[in-house]
Amino acid sequence: MIQPADRTQLVQEYYFSQKLKEIAQMNKEGKNVINLGIGNPDMLPPKPALDAFISGIECPLNHGYPSYNGLPELRLAFAEWYNTFYQVNLDSNTEILPLIGSKEGIMHISMAFLNPGDQVLISNPGYPTYRAVSLIVGAEVIDYDLKSENNWYPDFEALEKLDLTKVKLMWVNYPHMPTGQPASLELFQQLIEFGKKHNILICNDNPYSFILNDNPISILSIPGANDIALELNSLSKSHNMAGFRVGMLAGKAEYINYVLKIKSNVDTGMYKPLQMAATIALGEKKDWYTTINKEYIKRRALVWSLFDMLGLEYDKKQTGMFVWAKIPKAYDHTFEFCDYILYEANVFITPGSIFGSNGAKYARISLCSSIETLKNAIERIDNLSFNR
Repeated sequence: MIQPADRTQLVQEYYFSQKLKEIAQMNKEGKNVINLGIGNPDMLPPKPALDAFISGIECPLNHGYPSYNGLPELRLAFAEWYNTFYQVNLDSNTEILPLIGSKEGIMHISMAFLNPGDQVLISNPGYPTYRAVSLIVGAEVIDYDLKSENNWYPDFEALEKLDLTKVKLMWVNYPHMPTGQPASLELFQQLIEFGKKHNILICNDNPYSFILNDNPISILSIPGANDIALELNSLSKSHNMAGFRVGMLAGKAEYINYVLKIKSNVDTGMYKPLQMAATIALGEKKDWYTTINKEYIKRRALVWSLFDMLGLEYDKKQTGMFVWAKIPKAYDHTFEFCDYILYEANVFITPGSIFGSNGAKYARISLCSSIETLKNAIERIDNLSFNR
């Protein structure tokens, strides 16, 4: 028996991967589980992007190896997107790197900048992949708390009390997942000042800024940010193109080159018709986002109703494609609460603990389900009898 590498012992199978297996088994048993847990966009991408993809497939010249750093047209489209919606000027030749989804970028950034023993600041609660990837590359994770009483922002006074001498990188994610806390220019300014003071690379993961958010902003809009910050972005949520796996990294040319060194040894880029579709999608005007958000507003109202029924507390100022809510005091832990809903009503909602210990009293519902599905979930839960 060949033994696996030690790094396989540092991480567990992704929670959703495990839970989806359980839900699949429940469905085999006839339970017909309604899955409200995952942010998997269910609406179509822009029609012109789909047309570009189909026409691209039909061209024989588009099926060879793509370029390592993406089509020039795609990089230019990303640059124009950032200029139009974030008021950030990027050099499409040197400051943008297309990715096979931004999740790929988390690994490439970590491999490009972290040596074994380097420390990484990771939020609690936060996206689990930051922690998993940091451990895989041999870095040491240093948690920093995000709490509701501080609007789910970092406590910079607490951060300054830490020994930061070995910290190389800090992951931030605003608008924040899972809490839905929107970004602010003041927060980004503080992060850039903090990064410069301690020579820490600030990496902002920014895929949710167009969902239920009238003010999309980028950390790169802060003067001097280019010296100390990188930003990941994606078409997965903004353009309903999660399966296309089209993301990007933006930042200083030297930093982009470090990441490209890693990336070019791992893959050979995205399928060309996908890049062609993404190029067209990025040209959509504000009306595109408005139309998508009108649907999310209707769905969010139903999720609010569902949470009201369950006796959960939530902030109506959240952005993004989830609603984050505090579970009833009668429940000691979010796993207990969410499993009760799953096993008694056949409705799956996400326990906040998978995002860190500060999520232990919270649950999350995705807005990526139809009006009809959400109404069905409400009907099932309304028939439950439990201590609210």
